[in-house]
Amino acid sequence: MNKNKAFLISLIATSGVAIGFSALSYKKHKEQKKIASYQKKKKKNKTIPLRRTKFIRDLATKRVNLVLSALQKRNPNEQEYLQYVSVVTRSLTPLLMKDLKYVEALERLIEPERVFTFRVAWADDNGIKHINRGYRVQFSSSIGPYKGGIRFDPKMNLSIMKSLAFEQTMKNSLTALPMGGAMGGADFDPKGKSDNEVKNFCHAFIAELYKIIGPNCDIPGPDINVGTREIGYMYGMYRKLTSQTNGTLTGKRYNWGGSRVRTEATGYGLVYFLEYMLHDNNIPLEGRRITISGSGPVAQFAVEKLIERGAIPLTMSDSDGFIYARNGITLEMLKKIMYLKNVERGRLEELSQIVEYHGDKQRPWVVPCEIALPCAYHNEIRRKDALNLIQNGCIAVAEGSNISSAPNALKLFKQHNLLYAPGKAANAGGVAISGLEMSQNSIKLKMDPQDIKMGLKGIIYNIFEACRTAAQQFGDNDFDYSSGANIAAFLKLANCLFDEGII
Repeated sequence: MNKNKAFLISLIATSGVAIGFSALSYKKHKEQKKIASYQKKKKKNKTIPLRRTKFIRDLATKRVNLVLSALQKRNPNEQEYLQYVSVVTRSLTPLLMKDLKYVEALERLIEPERVFTFRVAWADDNGIKHINRGYRVQFSSSIGPYKGGIRFDPKMNLSIMKSLAFEQTMKNSLTALPMGGAMGGADFDPKGKSDNEVKNFCHAFIAELYKIIGPNCDIPGPDINVGTREIGYMYGMYRKLTSQTNGTLTGKRYNWGGSRVRTEATGYGLVYFLEYMLHDNNIPLEGRRITISGSGPVAQFAVEKLIERGAIPLTMSDSDGFIYARNGITLEMLKKIMYLKNVERGRLEELSQIVEYHGDKQRPWVVPCEIALPCAYHNEIRRKDALNLIQNGCIAVAEGSNISSAPNALKLFKQHNLLYAPGKAANAGGVAISGLEMSQNSIKLKMDPQDIKMGLKGIIYNIFEACRTAAQQFGDNDFDYSSGANIAAFLKLANCLFDEGII
């Protein structure tokens, strides 16, 4: 037992990220001769003319454009995916200029290893049959078994699913835990459904999904509209279908295989990363007025940690509108929100008697703030929202949800020098603890909650350091944590491909 516990503690303490594409065949021979000449001169400490640097940049840009063009031809109708890949790829240009071999790895990493779609047939409380579409994108297993959430969303499509799976792959790489990347879900809307209807859907969904998952292959977990209730329904059916009790699903309740701190981990980790980023820029968190979107576990526990740190959380939201506590959300108010959302499964409008409420699907980004924490949905901060934040004095944005900010919003953040923490780094706390849940399930041992909390903070710190180090090494802005996160995550994935001889 002591050896097992020592193993787990060492696992959560070990979170360093390895730092360190191919090229299309397009004029490869001539290009490689020119590159070899460039690198030879560099080794001899000769001054490299500016035109030579421009040649390398132009060559890297040309090859990236060819890769993106080929991707667009294969996926002409997947705008969300193409948009996301383009943003990530452009941020890798400083790395590609230093070594063009990484273009080959890029070409392979942006294509998922496997994509599954399947029919989900279920019945509502009136016996009426419904059909939904289920998805599982197993994006990359170069670092470890596929790992990523399950999301229920009526707007879900394959393009969004692939974007989220790529993001998850990059995020898992940053944790330094042995996890590949995946994402799954369905175009199912749980809002307004009874517990029995949600259970029926979850049972039907896992009855198809169980065929392609397993503790050493693909380990799904919770995501938007999928919490411990839904994971419980799926795990129960999985057990019945397979006669196995193992770590195939994470996000379980503690008394049937879950891990302590899992529910809190994403929100806590978000605030930890925000603290490190602010401290790196000599900005205190205490007393800062902060807007938060969302009202699920990520937003709830981010608010809890912000209150603990002396910050002033002002807002929380759901799909109908947002609440605005002008003097800050208190712990007493947060408890009411948690009960409303987690037990009664109600809407924030029901709290309008005790706190200011703005309906009509308004977003909280119109509220003046110093820091914004989007914790609801992908692309929830658009150009108009970014302008509102900038005009109202916002100095930093840290993403609690995946791909929270649209590309046109990111451009404005950069133009106005806002500190920006991308979701793949800032909200990695949840999947990090899921990785520890997988380890606990494997060796049939529970960890002490304090050890897990310490491990979470250490993992987030090491992710921050990896982002900052990569930004300093490859970028022209030491505080470009977004590019740093992309480069650090990509380097580990790419080098794994090279080590395994996959190229």
